[in-house]
Amino acid sequence: MARTRYASDRGLTSRMLVTMFLLGLVYVVAVGAFFVFVPQWAFFALAVAAVFLLAQYFFSDRMTLFAMHGRIVTPDEAPELHGVIDRICALSDAPKPQVAIADTDVPNAFATGRNQKKAVVCVTTGLLRRLDPVELEGVLAHEMAHVAHRDVAVMTIASFLGICAGLVTRFGLQIGLFGGFNRRSNDQNTGLILLAVIAASALAYAVSFMLTRALSRYRELSADRAAALLTGRPSALASALTKVHGEIARIPTNDLRTAQAFNAFFFTPAFGKGFSVSSLFSTHPSLDKRLAQLSKISAQLSQGA
Repeated sequence: MARTRYASDRGLTSRMLVTMFLLGLVYVVAVGAFFVFVPQWAFFALAVAAVFLLAQYFFSDRMTLFAMHGRIVTPDEAPELHGVIDRICALSDAPKPQVAIADTDVPNAFATGRNQKKAVVCVTTGLLRRLDPVELEGVLAHEMAHVAHRDVAVMTIASFLGICAGLVTRFGLQIGLFGGFNRRSNDQNTGLILLAVIAASALAYAVSFMLTRALSRYRELSADRAAALLTGRPSALASALTKVHGEIARIPTNDLRTAQAFNAFFFTPAFGKGFSVSSLFSTHPSLDKRLAQLSKISAQLSQGA
């Protein structure tokens, strides 16, 4: 974790290390299977994967802002927003990130960038309209905790294997549907080889998906905890969470679908009222779990006062 006044979280650090170690094992197995079954394409595939990884790592801030139609704003353009960020930087002793606004009514916020020097914290116009300054401070402290914990860089690397494995599975199935499962080459059953590659990729995708989702849920709880302790106002963050969840339920379905691709980055997922999904596959812990943690922190701060 970067040297700031954000509360350290050994649990988050250990989970990051374990997740990266397990993903590394999965990666070795997947690459090994690729070299065994399709060695003629292995080096090309690895080169393409490396290029995608480097692009995602070094340009994640620009790509995310572009996709969300966000723009960097100056203190003159958004003085109140910059004022809240400045206060959090003073409290946390963290370098000031770039500040951006995305023009969408979906109330949310996200942080991106591979490190503190390249960090961008973006809020939507919908969030600015709905939260008061104290609630906004809690949300932005949460997002800057992600930057301090280096969550963006870790999650970018952790999710990369799943993205590659998913693409291999998809392209393999498309090739198979166009006759690849029935072809023979050099006395070997090409169809069976293709099936083996698809199976290995699908397994790698499933394992990496589960690991990254579990890590993502914990990092959200860690960011909530760090933000609550830094600001000393867990109730403000709880109020913002409750308000944002309620407001998202009123957003048109089409707008939510557009935003859902960025749920892993958001302060809270863009799912409407009535949506249900197993907690095993969610990028965020449930609202009840987040509020329960904040209530516990509030009680601890009251006892220590």
